[in-house]
Amino acid sequence: MPLCTPSRMCLLSGRQARNCGAWNNSSVLAPTLNTIPKAFAAEGYTTALVGKMHFGGNLQYHGFEHRPYGDLTGNAGHQRELHDIEALGLTDATQLQLRTLTAGLTTLPESQLQEQIVARETITFLREQTAAKPDKPWLLCASFSRPHFPLNAPKRHLDKYWPKGVTPPKVGRTGDTFEHPMTQGMRKGFDADRIEGDERAKARAAYFANVDYLDEILGDMLAVLGKDGLLKNTIIVYTSDHGETVGEHGVWWKNSWHEASTRVPFIFQTPLQRRGDAQANQINTPVSLADLFPTLCGLAGVQQPDGLEGKGMSPAIHTGNEPDHGYVCSDVLYDRWGKGMSFRMVRDGKYKYVCFGNAPQLLFDLEKDPFEQHNLAPQATGDVAQVLNKLRDFVKQSIDLNDQETWIAEGKTIREQHPRSIAFKTGNLFELPDGRLIAAEHHLYHPNVIAESAAEIIADAPSD
Repeated sequence: MPLCTPSRMCLLSGRQARNCGAWNNSSVLAPTLNTIPKAFAAEGYTTALVGKMHFGGNLQYHGFEHRPYGDLTGNAGHQRELHDIEALGLTDATQLQLRTLTAGLTTLPESQLQEQIVARETITFLREQTAAKPDKPWLLCASFSRPHFPLNAPKRHLDKYWPKGVTPPKVGRTGDTFEHPMTQGMRKGFDADRIEGDERAKARAAYFANVDYLDEILGDMLAVLGKDGLLKNTIIVYTSDHGETVGEHGVWWKNSWHEASTRVPFIFQTPLQRRGDAQANQINTPVSLADLFPTLCGLAGVQQPDGLEGKGMSPAIHTGNEPDHGYVCSDVLYDRWGKGMSFRMVRDGKYKYVCFGNAPQLLFDLEKDPFEQHNLAPQATGDVAQVLNKLRDFVKQSIDLNDQETWIAEGKTIREQHPRSIAFKTGNLFELPDGRLIAAEHHLYHPNVIAESAAEIIADAPSD
């Protein structure tokens, strides 16, 4: 499901959204469900999570034994910037509009950015773990916020794209689906038609800069872990919970069926591949984030729990052979963009089919039409009509898109049983070695200001 919390629930539980209670960002993962860290902990692994995970309510571990740093409050751990909204003349802008209006340079010290802290705490945890229990295996999730908004990056990265270097969206406000009811609802919901000109260009530049910045951080972190010998027998996975349309199709953010929203990196690296003793392979068969759970079990030789809906991809990773995966689904199970706009998207090879609760169906041939400009459903004939009928029948048999009241009620029941217990506005906490939880960013948002400028109290401070 191309939305933060539901996607992570599917990834961690190895289930489709409907079957793990995932419907929006307030969803809470049921404690009865198996998760990746629960399965690995049961087989003797130390399990740790560093960074954000969007767990809801007062359930913040779900099998992870350690959380040195992250969004343990149950609030989204997106580190807000220190913008002076009044000085910027944006006092009438909504919080949604500020996402693009304030795009640009970060206002925070780089050492205090949450990505740097995630990388540092990851290195520290693994060094301590290896020193204390060198023979015990571990599973660690390092979860970063960027390139998710706020769209603010260090200057060296932003300068590569702004004001020169940023490209326009690959696909504009064109195609058969631009006036589709869901696309219209999404544009209205995100106030996307307003984002034009320099605002659009700078927001895109900042997004690209954040991608580059995260690449740099990951490179630094892996270099240190490699130097310390912590990657000798380690499988590395790089993936994301959702994508970003960043102006393509005239829309922004995610929670849609567009490729930019639903298609994310899914990269595995084994120790043999890292040493050059096995080749890298590219798998073109569509797969699902729900496949991560059984795939990790297969790669690590961990017993796979019953009830997983994802499929193990470890043979394909080792051999490079395309797997016989079957349909891959991506759902939005509530009418966020208007009544009847819940949908199930199905990938079957090159075809993408989208069925809505009450809106025109969509079918794309992504080999011929990678930018999703031509909806084949209204005039499908021959082989295309057979594909359309097959996928439409699958959706009708597999899910009732108009049964929202049932699954939303189920999700609310779990949330009510596990209400949020911490009322911090800022989402990130440190878990100290003695067990105490402390606010990680209080000093940024409530600083002890010594002087408004160094020149006020230091005689030889540079004047500019």
